[in-house]
Amino acid sequence: MNLYLNTLFIFLAVFFCTSTVHAGPGHTHEEDTTGKIEEQAPYASSEASSEKYELLLRYAPLHPGEDAKLTLFISDYETNKPVNEARISIVAQEDPSIVFTIHQNGNGTYAVETSFPQEKMYALAVNLEGSLGPDLLLLQEIKVGLEEIHEHNGFFAHFFEGSNWYLISIALFIGLLAGFLLRKGNGKQGTKTLALILVFIGCALPFQQSSAHGGDSHDEGPSGNNFSNTVPVPKESQFLFDIYTQKVSKGIFQESSHLFGTIFPSSNGQAVISADQNGTIEQISVRVGQQIVKGQTLGIVRKTIDVGTQINMASEANILAAEYEAAKKEMERLSSIQDIAAKRDLDEAAARLQKAESNFALFNSKAGRTITLKSPISGVIGNFKLSIGTTVTAGQTIFTVTDLSLLYVEAQVFDRDADKIVADAAYTMECVNDKDKHSSSRIKLLSKALEINSTNQSQKVLFQVENPDGDFKIGEFVNIRVFDQSPSQHITLPNSAISEINGKPVVFVKASAEHFSVRYVQVGHNNGTYTSIVKGLEEGERVVVNGSYQLKMIFLNQ
Repeated sequence: MNLYLNTLFIFLAVFFCTSTVHAGPGHTHEEDTTGKIEEQAPYASSEASSEKYELLLRYAPLHPGEDAKLTLFISDYETNKPVNEARISIVAQEDPSIVFTIHQNGNGTYAVETSFPQEKMYALAVNLEGSLGPDLLLLQEIKVGLEEIHEHNGFFAHFFEGSNWYLISIALFIGLLAGFLLRKGNGKQGTKTLALILVFIGCALPFQQSSAHGGDSHDEGPSGNNFSNTVPVPKESQFLFDIYTQKVSKGIFQESSHLFGTIFPSSNGQAVISADQNGTIEQISVRVGQQIVKGQTLGIVRKTIDVGTQINMASEANILAAEYEAAKKEMERLSSIQDIAAKRDLDEAAARLQKAESNFALFNSKAGRTITLKSPISGVIGNFKLSIGTTVTAGQTIFTVTDLSLLYVEAQVFDRDADKIVADAAYTMECVNDKDKHSSSRIKLLSKALEINSTNQSQKVLFQVENPDGDFKIGEFVNIRVFDQSPSQHITLPNSAISEINGKPVVFVKASAEHFSVRYVQVGHNNGTYTSIVKGLEEGERVVVNGSYQLKMIFLNQ
């Protein structure tokens, strides 16, 4: 029984002591990544940065006297964009005679070949000249033969590391004392003595040191199953996903108000062409989608004439024909005797003949029996379903012509924003369903509110928008932003830099060459393009402004 108790207490004590040493995966040491060999990676790396460039040197285990192949990544320090076609020279400070062969083998990636003669720690001075100008950086702690790079070999290899033997010995001693304490043969005095010894040893244990890695994250991390607020991303993946950064700084920020609007045609932006009488389509001169100009003929409609009208027209034709024949004969008679005829009679006969001829020709022409349809504006022919021979009625729409170069937007404005709607304010407009489709510097206030929307009591304000490319269409829903005329100083970020995790706004801050930190922020106003940051960022930090979605996916799946 005593043996069982001893074994049980030893096991519990060892489990407690060793588990507290390695509990708390939320602890992060972002500041320890520079120039250090990553414990979990099968390679070593060293990094250096300046105001211009960021360098990362990655290499497998190095051995003296053997050919070594290293990979050097060069990027813009502020933007994280790869630097290509840089001229590079490397000098080992401990041995300047070492020769380095360098050539570019990828986007921002350079292959370095050399051989280190001795087993020691090297520091490499990198002299480079790239798109940002010349610079000199120092890569430190290049270990050659001093320490093999390996991955952890499981629980037992980690469990029996040298730093644990002290705690394991104490745990064994506690287990033995606990077993003796519970033995039946111990007297009261012996039991008290052993209990005091056990309490003394328990108080002396370095529990604070043992639990130093338990739960004290340097930065607020997300809730859930993620054990770290750090996102490791290899440098080549950063270049592949176009992960770009921006240095945080305070700048001028214009707050804006958001208005919801609908696009309508302008006053001369849409024309409806119809016939004023019943008839039949005799000719169509345009096609759907054709660009036309003002006054261009679109088609011809032959009027529909009933029997009574036809009789009247025949009678009128006979009268005009008779008048024409009489005038013609009279003119011929006077012409034959023009030597003795009065000049006044000749002039009157000529005028009568000309008038009769014009009236008869006009009646016999198609002008009186057809309607020529012409466009009153320039624009594009809309869809129509008529063909030659189709019967149309008076007032029926035959063609529509639309000009999208100038549009009207009717926006809803509530009382809180009514004072901001002034003629000299700055306006921008974007499509509700397509944020990339926007218009700016061509929007002006046409008319302040003349009506109130009875459903929501909003004011109807009319804007005029120039649309030379025809990007916006009639009936489209748009958002109009009205910018305040008094800008303020704030830390601002592009909207593309802000993501959400567990419903909270976050940004990704670059902590080292291959590590990004999740940072929860408090956002302020959003003017459609930029968002002000109230809390959570400091000036000078590098925030990811492109590729944040890829980082979010990596973070959620790690």
